[in-house]
Amino acid sequence: MKSLFLLIAIVSLFFFSCSNQSTATDKVSTGTKIKNDSTKILEPVKTKASAAGIMARKEVPVLCYHHIRNVASTRDLKNEYEVSIIEFKSQMKALADSGYKSVTPDQLYNYLVYGGSLPDKPFVLTYDDTDEEQFSVAKPEMDKYGFKGVYFIMTISIGRPNYMTKEQIKQLSDEGHVIASHTWDHSRVDKYTYEHAIEEGGKKKVVNDWDQQLVKTKLKLEGIIEKPIDYFAYPFGVWSKAGIPEIEKRGYKMAFQLATKRDSLQPLYTVRRVIVAPQWSAEGLLKVMRTSFK
Repeated sequence: MKSLFLLIAIVSLFFFSCSNQSTATDKVSTGTKIKNDSTKILEPVKTKASAAGIMARKEVPVLCYHHIRNVASTRDLKNEYEVSIIEFKSQMKALADSGYKSVTPDQLYNYLVYGGSLPDKPFVLTYDDTDEEQFSVAKPEMDKYGFKGVYFIMTISIGRPNYMTKEQIKQLSDEGHVIASHTWDHSRVDKYTYEHAIEEGGKKKVVNDWDQQLVKTKLKLEGIIEKPIDYFAYPFGVWSKAGIPEIEKRGYKMAFQLATKRDSLQPLYTVRRVIVAPQWSAEGLLKVMRTSFK
């Protein structure tokens, strides 16, 4: 009798083992990826679009603002980098009334690289140079309509008069706006060298411009907002083919220029923006968005 019970136990163990192997084989045969812990399934690997594939996608309008001035008339503005508070407010309202929805660089990247979905009328709202009114004037207007902005920070200016403080930058990030790099001191990327003498703290030292302008500012901003800094805007919108690999290898996923043609081989590092001109009405802005981004 004991022999019979032992035989039944061995046969049962054999069938249980085969059943488990069959289940595992079925899972593998379906192409599902299984971690060491077979209860946790990895997400399918996404396929990145080629440069040609990215170029083929419809461009998303990207707006660029600098100074937002409290003036009585656009005639009182000093240069092409300024808009009046009145026009800025009018433009934000027109965008919302027309059904435009702001998207973040993460959403834009996911759309360009992986074909991710976007709202029907997407646009990206960006600000350069760390000006204080981008916080005190622009943010309340964006808040009215649920817009989120991208703030390209020039770190040398943080905390100086008429520029944003660390606390304001942190608040923007905490509220869902995106903080990104605009270099340390707004030097043009096409002028960078690998050894350059600067004076810092009363002492002269030799620095690598790429590290000084891209890594130093990245680390400082990450220390303020406690999040990765993945995006970059070229000072003056000036980019160079030679500079793109340097930007890429320092951990930036995407870079924004101004209105020149995108590089067909590196479209992620030559994303187009338009500076909102001081003379544009709200309707004029909408027209530019419809006609300039194809």
